[in-house]
Amino acid sequence: MSTLTEAPPPLSPTAPEKKPPRKRGRFVPYWLLLPGILWLLVFFALPMIYQASTSVQTGSLEEGYKVTWHFATYWDALSEYWPQFLRSVAYAASATLLCLLLGYPLAYLIAFRAGRWRNLIMILVIAPFFTSFLIRTLAWKTILADGGPVVGALNTLHVLDVTSWLGWTSGDRVLATPLAVVCGLTYNFLPFMVLPLYSSLERIDGRLHEAAGDLYAKPSTVFRKVTFPLSMPGVVSGTLLTFIPAAGDYVNADLLGSTDTRMVGNVIQSQFLRILDYPTAAALSFILMAAILVMVTVYIRKSGTEDLV
Repeated sequence: MSTLTEAPPPLSPTAPEKKPPRKRGRFVPYWLLLPGILWLLVFFALPMIYQASTSVQTGSLEEGYKVTWHFATYWDALSEYWPQFLRSVAYAASATLLCLLLGYPLAYLIAFRAGRWRNLIMILVIAPFFTSFLIRTLAWKTILADGGPVVGALNTLHVLDVTSWLGWTSGDRVLATPLAVVCGLTYNFLPFMVLPLYSSLERIDGRLHEAAGDLYAKPSTVFRKVTFPLSMPGVVSGTLLTFIPAAGDYVNADLLGSTDTRMVGNVIQSQFLRILDYPTAAALSFILMAAILVMVTVYIRKSGTEDLV
């Protein structure tokens, strides 16, 4: 009796061996980050270290400056120029508030009501950036000139009487007053407020407004309960982008103001380029940076948008 032998099972095709990933691949992101890191090191970190070293030096331009760890320079600079610090914060906060009051309705219009005119209005908002910052500020010097139409209209409306009583203007003129400086800051930094606001408002789903209307909510209630809370990231970003550069600005105060409206930026510029007191200028720069950093951190935490930090 013959025995049947079972045929051997067919050979299954062997799967190709997976090659282990190359170790060089995991370093690709770091190589891509390298140019940005080098840029920050060369143009941000190193100048900051140099300025920190300058702020604790003593000496003169003729004899040279040496690092003596003279930290009293910070206290001397703050005790002498604290009015300019307070003035810078007041002017920057006023300009930021005006930018918010002017920019929010404009951003709302572009996001929800502009329709086919949206791109044109956005171009008009960005158009001032195609002109030099200095030229724009000089244009405001012409607009606010004594005897011009703006001053005449403000005199007719008796606005200058109120602002003069508040200390924002001087007599019948606007130039060389705090009002002129705040107007220049507001105009120059208004696009920095409008763009983040528009970006935040444009992301709001329109169905939320329809749902609120279906629940018989008034337009004011819809804005207060739906639109404004959802646009808070844009509000916070816009106020930061406006306040931070406005606090350190010196061009508007120099061209539109007077010696009584000098900001801390004017003092730093004067110490660096005219008086040539480099330690005091560096110390003022670090004090301004630290003050802005503290205010910004507190503001972000109070507004409930810590994810922006």
